[in-house]
Amino acid sequence: MEKSLASTIARFTDLLMDAVCMVDADGRFVFVSAACERIFGYAPQEMIGMQMINLVAPADRERTLAAARSIMDGQPNSRFENRYVRKDGKIVHIMWSARWSEADQLRVAVARDVTATKQAEAMQYTLYAISEAAHASDNLPALFERIHGIIGAMLPAAGFAVALRGELDECLQFAYYVNANGSAAPHPVARWLGEEVSRSGQPVLLTPATMTLLPPALQATAGLAPVCWIGVPLATTHGRIGVLLLQGGEASGLSGYTDQEQELLLFVSNQVATAIHRQQLYTRLRFMAQHDELTQLPNRRLFHDRLQMALARAQRHQSELALLFIDLNKFKQINDDHGHACGDQLLREVAQRLKHCVRESDTVARLGGDEFVVIVEEVLVAADARQIVEKIHQVLAMPMALADGLSLTATASIGVAHYPEHGSDIAQLIRYADQAMYAAKQTLEHTG
Repeated sequence: MEKSLASTIARFTDLLMDAVCMVDADGRFVFVSAACERIFGYAPQEMIGMQMINLVAPADRERTLAAARSIMDGQPNSRFENRYVRKDGKIVHIMWSARWSEADQLRVAVARDVTATKQAEAMQYTLYAISEAAHASDNLPALFERIHGIIGAMLPAAGFAVALRGELDECLQFAYYVNANGSAAPHPVARWLGEEVSRSGQPVLLTPATMTLLPPALQATAGLAPVCWIGVPLATTHGRIGVLLLQGGEASGLSGYTDQEQELLLFVSNQVATAIHRQQLYTRLRFMAQHDELTQLPNRRLFHDRLQMALARAQRHQSELALLFIDLNKFKQINDDHGHACGDQLLREVAQRLKHCVRESDTVARLGGDEFVVIVEEVLVAADARQIVEKIHQVLAMPMALADGLSLTATASIGVAHYPEHGSDIAQLIRYADQAMYAAKQTLEHTG
């Protein structure tokens, strides 16, 4: 009778979409319903005798054992969630309802596969988080770092890279690259994968089973790093802007990434591309608002901001700075004799030469017309500024090759103001440098 009843119960449990499991006091499966094969990938006869905990994802084992002990102590649990590793290596999310049968010395549990629900929730969160990151990030590096963290929470990613197309030549440039080894240079496989995805516009999945996709020369180098990669295109309504790459590590499993994980990354890639494109536009607009269109130097507004910050640093550190006002001599005559296009070329060349006369930490700006200004921080003695003035005169005196074989030189009148000697605030320093520049120009006119 008992055997007949058990057989009847087994037939009915096999009709359930949820899986029914019984685990003994040693943690081994003694009964599983037919639904277990659909959920876990193992046939029922394979699961019988297996240790339950060996199927649990490593990260969830400790709390799963704690929950099992609590159930065996007489505390039923109706909504316990953990992750299992299927026979094919995929992760499945399970919601359990379980209790302990003291008479039978068994944990009886019903398992529901909630993977689809969890993935939908994760996707919704990921899309929302990427949108938030786009609004919260002030620049592209900050955005890339945020997106790395967001996607890394959804998919295993020992390495993460964003490669963007150049505006002119459309060549891929790695704008962001992080891997587990701390290498700053992208792995050769990453470069090849980026180019392949960019060329085809299609996602590419590299696993140990698809190693033959790599050129023979790269197959040897791939052995130096985990061979599991996903590359997906970054595309907006305006076209493809680059490639997003993930590099898996041990957490990805021996078989690497799955087609399902590739689909997840491809799904969020549109949101990522939109966020990057938005930040690129914002960066470009901000640059245009703060820089001179002709020379690409900081404009008057940004110059005032830079001078204010430089003066604050000098006051805080009790250091000195120099302010140079530069006005090209007889520039109007160049425009009149050779045309405004030639004058624009000369201004661009002057801007580049002025930048080479100072350090990267210093500021060269164009105030308008043929007027330039230079902020030199941490000046030790007045002779430092005089050396820069002499260097500017020297580089401007060197011939500048312009259009149609024309070669010109330039001279400039330069006025210098020192902080704190010539003023303690911005207005005083600008006024002194401006007056010194006009004095130099008048001297040149009287002697010329």
